[in-house]
Amino acid sequence: KQWYQRRVRGIIPGFIVQGGDPTGTGRGGKSIYGETFADEIHPGLKHAGAGIISMANSGPDTNGSQFFLTLGPTSHLDGKHAIFGRVCKGIGILNRLGSVQTDQDDRPTDPIKIVDTILV
Repeated sequence: KQWYQRRVRGIIPGFIVQGGDPTGTGRGGKSIYGETFADEIHPGLKHAGAGIISMANSGPDTNGSQFFLTLGPTSHLDGKHAIFGRVCKGIGILNRLGSVQTDQDDRPTDPIKIVDTILV
C-alpha cells in the first residue's frame, strides 16, 4: 500500500492518469516485491478503453511502484505493460481526472489523491 493516499503524479488527457510514486519525483519507488519485478504480460488482456490499470515501466521487467489508468484505448501499450485491473465503478470520476488542469510536466496544478479503493 505504498501508493495508498499518495498524490496522482501525472495526467495526460486522452491517454493516462499516473500514480504510485511514493517519492514524488517521477522516478517511482520500491514495490512490495522490491526495486523491480518481472512483467506478467497476458496476451488476452488489452488496453482496449478507459479504466484499464497497468504497471508503468521503463522497459521489460522494470516494474516498480508506479501504475497508470487509461483514459481511452491505448493498444500501442499492449504486450509492453502488465495489466492488473480495471475500474468497475467510478469511470466518470476517472474521466473527470482526465480533464484536470496540469502544468508543463503533466502534473496536476492542484493536488489529487487516491484516498480509497475497493478490490472486487
